Amino acid sequence: MPNQLEQLKTMTTVVADTGDIESIQAFRPTDATTNPSLILAAAQKPEYHYLIEKAITDTKDAVVPSTERRRDLLLDQVFINFGLEILKIVPGRVSTEVDAHLSFDCEKSIDRAHSLIQLYEKAGITRDRVLIKLASTWEGIRAAQVLEMEGIHCNMTLMFSLPQAIGCAEAKATLISPFVGRILDWYKKNEGIAAYPPAEDPGVLSVRTIYNYYKKFDYKTQVMGASFRNKEEIIELAGCDLLTIAPKLLSELQADESPLTRKLSMEQAKKESIEKIHLNECSFRFLFNENAMAVDKLAEGIRNFAKDFTKLEQYIEKEFNV
Repeated sequence: MPNQLEQLKTMTTVVADTGDIESIQAFRPTDATTNPSLILAAAQKPEYHYLIEKAITDTKDAVVPSTERRRDLLLDQVFINFGLEILKIVPGRVSTEVDAHLSFDCEKSIDRAHSLIQLYEKAGITRDRVLIKLASTWEGIRAAQVLEMEGIHCNMTLMFSLPQAIGCAEAKATLISPFVGRILDWYKKNEGIAAYPPAEDPGVLSVRTIYNYYKKFDYKTQVMGASFRNKEEIIELAGCDLLTIAPKLLSELQADESPLTRKLSMEQAKKESIEKIHLNECSFRFLFNENAMAVDKLAEGIRNFAKDFTKLEQYIEKEFNV
């Protein structure tokens, strides 16, 4: 019998959640996603220092208006260089993230997305192979709406709630990345529960709710479950449009030949009794604020990604004398 990873690939697009190029080569996913934390970890490995050195060389003669912009350009180029290496392996797309410091600035998020796309295009990569990652704040969603109209496809990250998902779908974002494991972490801590049955995992339930809502109302935005804590969460979301999975869990799936059953489908979603929700800025902010878990995890996620952007900058300055 095919292993669980092979079975999963017949019903879901499998995406590697890593900046480690060797891991991507090993598992041959369709797409790959990166984020500041993953790039920071990969950048500290000696085998990837050449990508940072190339970024320094590529940007040293660039004409920029300020020291700050030179720093931004260098970091963007580092992310692009990792993305370019990944695109040599995967047949699909790579997700590259806008600086989390801009999560509440629509215009600057758009500008930074333009910078990333221009660097990819300069390297010969077309827009259809790149997803720009933006935090699922109100401002991030508005930035995605503008970018999508320009043909720049967006992956909405730090997604923890249905109002965020609805906002992204109505903005016509290409896909969303609802975080499964981080939701589980919050409930375990705040409810004092050590573990949940896989089918009752709060993160799994959140993604299932979003998936069913999208399919029920024919939204084109795709759902990519992300941030898994265990293999069982992945199995419970088999059939989701996409799942982005860390190398450790890809290995576990590859080693298991147990049968895998589809858990999510458009046919089942169409049968669900779901009321449609229409959002404006006020209703979005209110409904989001009603979800204490989502508020906590979004704020924490932005803080941590912003912190890792800064750590990456400091690492490059120290180790490469920039």
